[in-house]
Amino acid sequence: MEQTYQYTWIIPFVPLPVPMLIGVGLLLFPTATKNVRRMWAFPSILLLSIVMIFSTNLSIHQINSSSIYQYIWSWTLDSNFSFEFGYLIDPLTFIMLLLITSVGIMILIYSDNYMAHDQGYLRFFAYMSFFSTSMLGLVTSSNLIQIYIFWELVGMCSYLLIGFWFTRPPAANACQKAFVTNRLGDFGLLVGILGFYWITGSLEFRDLFQILNNLIYNHEVNSFFLTLCAALLFVGAVAKSAQFPLHVWLPDAMEGPTPISALIHAATMVAAGVFLVARLLPLFIVIPYIMNFISLIGIITVLLGATLALAQKDIKRGLAYSTMSQLGYMMLALGMGSYRSALFHLITHAYSKALLFLGSGSVIHSMETLVGYSPDKSQNMVFMGGLTKYVPITKTSFLLGTLSLCGIPPLACFWSKDEILNDSWLYSPILAILAWVTVGLTAFYMFRMYLLTFQGHLNVYFQNYIGNKNIYLYSISLWGKGCSQRIRFHLYLLRMNNNESSSFFLKKTHRSDENVRRNNGRQHYMIFLFNVNKKTFSYPYESENTMLFPLVLLVLFIFFVGSLGIPLNFNQEGRGLDILSKWLAPSINLLHQKVKGSTDWNEFLKDAIFSISIAYFGIFLASFLYKPIYSCFKNFYLINSFLKMGPKRSCWDKILNALYDWSYNRAYIDAFYTISLTGAIKGLAPLSYFFDRYIIDGIANGVGVMSFFVGEGIKYLGSGRIAFYLFFYFFCVSIFVFFFVLLYSN
Repeated sequence: MEQTYQYTWIIPFVPLPVPMLIGVGLLLFPTATKNVRRMWAFPSILLLSIVMIFSTNLSIHQINSSSIYQYIWSWTLDSNFSFEFGYLIDPLTFIMLLLITSVGIMILIYSDNYMAHDQGYLRFFAYMSFFSTSMLGLVTSSNLIQIYIFWELVGMCSYLLIGFWFTRPPAANACQKAFVTNRLGDFGLLVGILGFYWITGSLEFRDLFQILNNLIYNHEVNSFFLTLCAALLFVGAVAKSAQFPLHVWLPDAMEGPTPISALIHAATMVAAGVFLVARLLPLFIVIPYIMNFISLIGIITVLLGATLALAQKDIKRGLAYSTMSQLGYMMLALGMGSYRSALFHLITHAYSKALLFLGSGSVIHSMETLVGYSPDKSQNMVFMGGLTKYVPITKTSFLLGTLSLCGIPPLACFWSKDEILNDSWLYSPILAILAWVTVGLTAFYMFRMYLLTFQGHLNVYFQNYIGNKNIYLYSISLWGKGCSQRIRFHLYLLRMNNNESSSFFLKKTHRSDENVRRNNGRQHYMIFLFNVNKKTFSYPYESENTMLFPLVLLVLFIFFVGSLGIPLNFNQEGRGLDILSKWLAPSINLLHQKVKGSTDWNEFLKDAIFSISIAYFGIFLASFLYKPIYSCFKNFYLINSFLKMGPKRSCWDKILNALYDWSYNRAYIDAFYTISLTGAIKGLAPLSYFFDRYIIDGIANGVGVMSFFVGEGIKYLGSGRIAFYLFFYFFCVSIFVFFFVLLYSN
């Protein structure tokens, strides 16, 4: 098996032939390559499957042998500097390899149908394969500088994939925003790498950890400088994994196609920051204050991501904030030193979030078939609802993914999130309380998304008030499948003042779409629809089998991947060692931590009851507040009386509306960056222009002008008479001697 490890270096390069061949084909044979474009999905899936099979075989051997393998060869070598390439094979490497390949294969299968009608089909698979190469190279790297090279390649692929539909201004702006934000983190990462090389003289992980431990033990390194370099390394992970305050790029990155959102921003790219912190945890754990800093950033991200997801209308943007919050859980666990819990949640979350993103893509794919539904409406949950009967498989898979992310047993995230919550109690009660509160928020916003998307009836909203109360338009029938239908709605308008608008929970979140306004913009009206006349109409429909097949496989994953953390082989004391602990034993030993056996079932259930109760409370609250309330006429009177409950209700409304505005506007963080950073740059631009135009260019142009005049003056001295030259020479020498004697005579 050692000989098999020697060929591990080829893993990152296995998917590389696909983008190379596509590029050569488009360059030399563009017409033929485009005519057979659908065939390129097969080699993409095949090559990534080969990597997955090879990685699975090696991981099984690694579990049985509990070994770590590293191979290095020199790139440059001299007396002062040695730059080496290599690969490191340990449990963390195999976890990331299996995640990248397994999730990647299912997303590529899904993408074959999802992107079938897109003109950039070939470009899409070329980008995806090159991204897989970059991620595989990143997780197998054996030193910091090699990680940085692949880190930048991942950032480049992210820029290309987020801006895949670059002709759309939102997509072009989103990829630029992601690029700039990640460059800030990458600059910090680079400076941190250089700092640690200056301290230790090595970039290899093993040598770096050993040398640093010796320096700290012998008090031969400045603790402040060491902590600063470690914090700079962590800044790179903060940007890549969308942690506060560099999280602003992630929600906008949803402008790319949904498969890209699933692969990059749910399971792979954003996990690269968590991977980096886990890889460098033996370094961070011996540096004062840095672990507390990591856990603090983690808990802020957990709470902020959950609260910002509460009021989002875009289904993908809501999932993006959910990803941000769950990555915060992983950072929190790493900051607490809970290496196993963080990686366990990384595994379970990857499959759960990939399922949710692909499920949202199936919903978007169905909504785009409706008459008059533009791309912005197809992702807006305001225009959804009642999809259960039309997309039952998508609905079931999305529901199971939602339950998993909420931490409901026996699904995947229940096992991993519960461990993080229990470890947080031992680390800090304050962090634990915030983490438990976020469990309820997660259950609330996830079921809000589910209910708005699949429950009730398909919603129709008006943006302009029409005086006639009988309005004809094309919409969705509730009475069975058919063709197009022209529906007559009777409108019941509820008048509200600006300061007494509807409740945050009673779909005030969709005020701009649900409430029509008069021309003066001062009075609002809530629309209630009923008395539908049935005629023919078109309906949303379930996605193709090639899109549903990955959803079914991911459902199986979230049912069984949690078994990695279930204790097995119990001893007489009621403790056992689970598969994941046995797998991670070499890495845990490297942290000088004991591989602990799992607790007995009675203790585990006692710890789990509280978290499950909080999750069910969040689900109940979302079900109560977001149940279909506009489906029948009697609810009109219920809502009317609910909104007319006097001053107390008005004060409560103000609080909820302020909470909604804070959440929907992303806590005003983007606005703050726009004013403080973008505004400052725009203010400095005229000064920079003046300095460049009149100072820098002025000096250069002034030197040129002076040279011209000096040359013109000297030109007239050249008369060609030797006597004149001798006279001029002796004249200059005389002046020099005169001043020299005058200076030194004093």
